[in-house]
Amino acid sequence: QVQLVESGGGLVHPGGPQRLSCAASRNIFGITVFSIKDLGWYRQAPGNQRELVAAISPDGSTNYTDSVKDRFTISRVNAKTMVYLQMNNLKPEDTTVYYCNKVPYNDRYWGEGTEVTVSA
Repeated sequence: QVQLVESGGGLVHPGGPQRLSCAASRNIFGITVFSIKDLGWYRQAPGNQRELVAAISPDGSTNYTDSVKDRFTISRVNAKTMVYLQMNNLKPEDTTVYYCNKVPYNDRYWGEGTEVTVSA
């Protein structure tokens, strides 16, 4: 089965940068998903609805939700089954737990997420 592990979160001051990483299991399932599927970063604060903030196709085409456009950049390295989210000019409202998954998401793939806290 596909297993995803997010990392790179932490405490960041407003305006600062942070880079999140997502590693997929290096078995046939993870390698296949990272080769042919759209991938994305989601965020979900406790009690809030899950939101897709960035997505990337196997060909590198990207899409962002309006609140992170021009600040976040999603990228992928299929050979390493890795997907990244470079976050710049972070704002307090970006504070939440971030998850990676395919797009659309598969409920069996959710990892533990990585928490980003933006505070002075």
